[in-house]
Amino acid sequence: MKTPLKKYRVVAALLVLVALILGSQLFTVRLDLTEDKRFTLSPSTIKMLSETDSTIRVEVFLTGELPADYKKLSIAVKDVLDEFNVPASGRIEVTFKKPGEDLEQDSLKAMLYDSLARMGVPFEKTSIVSEEADITTNQLIIPAALVYYKKSQRPVVVDLRSSKKVYRQFNVINEEPQEDVEATRNAAEALLENKFAVAIDKLTRKSVPTVAYVVGNGEPTDFTVNDLGESLRNDYRLGVFDLKQGYPDASIIQTLIIVKPTQPFSEEDQLKLDQYVMNGGHIIWFIDKLYAELDSLKRTEGQYTAFDRGLGLDELLFKYGVRINPDLLQDLNCSKIPLVVGKNPDGSIRMQRMPWPYYPFLNSRTPNPVSQNLDRVLPIFPSSIDTVMARGIQKTILLATDSNSRRVSSPAIVSLNSVQREEDLYSFNQSYVPVAVLLEGQFNSLFANRLPQGVMDSVQRVTGKPFLKTAVKAGKQIVVSDADIVTNAISNTTGPLPMGMIPMENYRFANREFFLNSIDYLSSDKQLFESRNKTVVLRLLNKQKVKEQKMRWQLFNTALPVTFVLLTGAVFQGWRRRKYASAAK
Repeated sequence: MKTPLKKYRVVAALLVLVALILGSQLFTVRLDLTEDKRFTLSPSTIKMLSETDSTIRVEVFLTGELPADYKKLSIAVKDVLDEFNVPASGRIEVTFKKPGEDLEQDSLKAMLYDSLARMGVPFEKTSIVSEEADITTNQLIIPAALVYYKKSQRPVVVDLRSSKKVYRQFNVINEEPQEDVEATRNAAEALLENKFAVAIDKLTRKSVPTVAYVVGNGEPTDFTVNDLGESLRNDYRLGVFDLKQGYPDASIIQTLIIVKPTQPFSEEDQLKLDQYVMNGGHIIWFIDKLYAELDSLKRTEGQYTAFDRGLGLDELLFKYGVRINPDLLQDLNCSKIPLVVGKNPDGSIRMQRMPWPYYPFLNSRTPNPVSQNLDRVLPIFPSSIDTVMARGIQKTILLATDSNSRRVSSPAIVSLNSVQREEDLYSFNQSYVPVAVLLEGQFNSLFANRLPQGVMDSVQRVTGKPFLKTAVKAGKQIVVSDADIVTNAISNTTGPLPMGMIPMENYRFANREFFLNSIDYLSSDKQLFESRNKTVVLRLLNKQKVKEQKMRWQLFNTALPVTFVLLTGAVFQGWRRRKYASAAK
């Protein structure tokens, strides 16, 4: 018979257990014990998710029988969306499904896939090789997700892959780069939080930023900027602003885009841009300082002189903190162009793709909110950029060349045979030369203490705002010393190509991603970009050891736990027999 004290202990224990259960439902404690904090969301993402006021539906297409690298990415997607649901108070509904799996007719499935492709959903065909059975299986993989918010809005496509491809170490002179697939997928995992956060933000934001493409100084308005416009029109209010017709209003236009001007900027043009910056506007500059075009090389005998365009922007940009140098950058880690190298036995022209140092690969060399975790960006005849002293302005290098670079000063000779001898290779002795720079801070006007009172009064009459010597608030600008990063080539058969693609190169570089990230960073007041700096450490297993010790670890993970449970049960039963046998006596 139990004593009253023992009864009270049992009741107290039950009450404590009930209290713990209720408390666990009211209070949630989450600990991220991973070294790289892969399950910890950035504060800006948490804030954005906590402000959601309606259900967000996510359809993930990366599911089913997948290769190991994509299976790992699929699990990472589920983990990230589970973490999203905590600050979102369970408002995110996630489903994993293959599109069209309930459709029996192939024609209907083909129509669905075509519709998804037009929305921007990526499709991949991969071959899975079974080492044991020596069988190769072709498989269609859809590494994407659709994010829905309210029925009236168009869903946002999230490409789950990383635009950054990681390559194994290679000799840039005589070896072709080989992709490290596992490291590439790992880079994709690091970007998942940012990609889903940006997609949700675009669906839930209360206002759409306005960006304007500036014309008036010879900027292109033809099909060479087709992809630029197509990339922006779904996510921004995109307009065209003629600088010759008036002053841009920073309260209406968040960001001005200046691409490849070919005519000089007058002092009045510069004043308009300067006062736009002083009133809180942002500018992204894509400037070709020298005239250097591949078409000019084709029209000449394989050599011509690149000359300064004389745009008149040097003093303005210098005041803001950068100088675009009158030179051309080359690097041995570069793209290739098709060149005529001779004739075939039948008399036809023989073409070969040769390395072209004037098309150097650009990468992010320092942690930054725009180009971190991006694939290589392809410029065409870029110049170098130097940062200069500007009070109160922080400079961040967004893109730079590789470790085998050189500068060809103006007047620069552009030649098909720019690298002829082995001695020429030794001149590529510079590393990580900047091509794109982010400027942040409170800018000062170039025209402070330079304009007569009558001109300042004229500015106020036209704009309705006083002439400013210092910016009203901290602003942002991005200066890129190559305009062709955001222009696109035009194919004679298919029309405009995506930016980042060149004819006869079956690869799209990350030019579009860099451009869109730049516009997002300049136009958005939210700090979602801090999640782009997240890194996930890749911890690889020794594949040879895994193959050799496969059976041992399978037995260890299956037989050992079962044996431990059986031994524990036997010991416990033996203890019970001894205890109650002695009690019976």
